Amino acid sequence: MNWITNYVRPKINSMLGRPDRDVPENLWIKCPETGEMVFHRDLEENKWVIPASGYHMKMPAKARLKDLFDDGVFESLQQPKVAQDPLKFRDSKKYVDRLKDSRIKTDLEDTILAGVGKVRGVKLVAVVHEFSFMGGSLGIAAGEAIIKAFERAIAEKCPLVMFPASGGARMQEGILSLMQLPRTTVAVEMLKEAGLPYIVVLTNPTTGGVTASYAMLGDIHLAEPGAEICFAGKRVIEQTIREKLPEGFQTSEYLLEHGMVDMVVKRHDIPATLARLLKILMKKPAASAPVVEKTAAVAIAAQ
Repeated sequence: MNWITNYVRPKINSMLGRPDRDVPENLWIKCPETGEMVFHRDLEENKWVIPASGYHMKMPAKARLKDLFDDGVFESLQQPKVAQDPLKFRDSKKYVDRLKDSRIKTDLEDTILAGVGKVRGVKLVAVVHEFSFMGGSLGIAAGEAIIKAFERAIAEKCPLVMFPASGGARMQEGILSLMQLPRTTVAVEMLKEAGLPYIVVLTNPTTGGVTASYAMLGDIHLAEPGAEICFAGKRVIEQTIREKLPEGFQTSEYLLEHGMVDMVVKRHDIPATLARLLKILMKKPAASAPVVEKTAAVAIAAQ
């Protein structure tokens, strides 16, 4: 909000006799790279990718699942019930109030949203972090939801695809949030022991304890362009080692060049890429080529 919104617009509306309507502030989104302003509907239609620059904005978890699965059809996995505020934590604000605000903001129970459906005909379980929910942080509820998703994948005998976007462990839950790192790691091992593929699609940002656990344990690691992937942030590392880090350090492209990521894939190509990789890993036949009717010229050439 600024003086134009607070003062100029109401003044003009009162002079013209128009009602002061509430106008959403996020109708136009600014590209972090170029500064270009993009209308929000155009951005949504382009899967939250800036059309001109190709910059990948953060994509809401619900929209990502709908875009991933065929025709947007999938079964949502129920959020497990867990202790909400085991440490009775409070900083400048009560933890329970922060949870309440995030639930109103995102219409989600916690950070994790999971679903079961088909991607190009391949059945899979997808798990997505909602970064708008307390920075996609990993707490008890998120850890339990991830474990249940792995158990569902094992029961359905299908692969699991993870889309992390997180600032790391949730500090309001202290050691209980850190316990989710080994718990989710065990869930990954259970899936692998069942002989089922686990693919991770690293999105911006993937950091902290999430990177230190299930986000880097995939059979294959894909990453969206320009995503920040790290344990500690660049500034923290520079202050610790007292050296300047390379340009583009901790980005998808840098990690691909240094062998930490297998592929950097644009958001529009992720469903098709996942389906192709999973068919190979599951030893399923690739999609048959379309049948082309022979024209007279083709028939003559064949003779």
